[in-house]
Amino acid sequence: MSKVIECKNISKTFESVNGDFQVIGDISIEADQNEILVLFGPGQCGKTTLLKVIAGLEPATSGTIHINGKEKTKPGPECGLVYQTTALFPWLTTMGNVEYGPKVQGVPKKERRARAQKYIDLVGLTGFEKSYPIQLSGGMRQRVGIARVYCNEPEVMLMDEPFGHLDAQTRYLMQEELERIWQTEKRTIIFVTNNIEEALYLADRVLVMTNCPATIKKEFKIDLPRPRDYTDPEFLRLRQEITSIVDPAE
Repeated sequence: MSKVIECKNISKTFESVNGDFQVIGDISIEADQNEILVLFGPGQCGKTTLLKVIAGLEPATSGTIHINGKEKTKPGPECGLVYQTTALFPWLTTMGNVEYGPKVQGVPKKERRARAQKYIDLVGLTGFEKSYPIQLSGGMRQRVGIARVYCNEPEVMLMDEPFGHLDAQTRYLMQEELERIWQTEKRTIIFVTNNIEEALYLADRVLVMTNCPATIKKEFKIDLPRPRDYTDPEFLRLRQEITSIVDPAE
């Protein structure tokens, strides 16, 4: 498979009046076409910072990032970002939020509406096109966020703990929904989480990260059939093995 994402020797240091603080050590990662790559590690270890660097929202202190062979130095339509919180425009309906990106890009109304409807249907929100975010549940708002990113048709989706603020039952449901959506219309995804079950349920590969300055401690290839069973013996074995090597949160 072709390499969609190539990050080589990425480091990130923040400067402050109290001195420099290195968040990311020397990290090199790759992601294949249509792969779900999960960054897993303790809270505040630099996972989100690495995602922002890949998205072009934060400059790397050193290293290079390439998306499909092109160097990535600033935000662009090739990357779509799904946040921890939904970050929807509260004054726009579901349709308005999902079609926003193509609208800004100048896509004609008929074409962008058809594209937005496709992804609204894909995430299971048919019938809620005219609903505002305040009228939707947390899980439904995250579906709108996923549809909005898909509607921009990015090459890469970057997901920053998108289900972390949901209750446990809704979180499990959204994991299943994301896997279903990805199976229907695949994308290369980098998914950040500190939830081991979520990592194992979604990932083709899991990269376990250390505490700051973050490096890759170990890589796990998750060769389990989809959809996955949380009670499968191999799932439970991997859960135990990965949990045993994760650094304690600082």
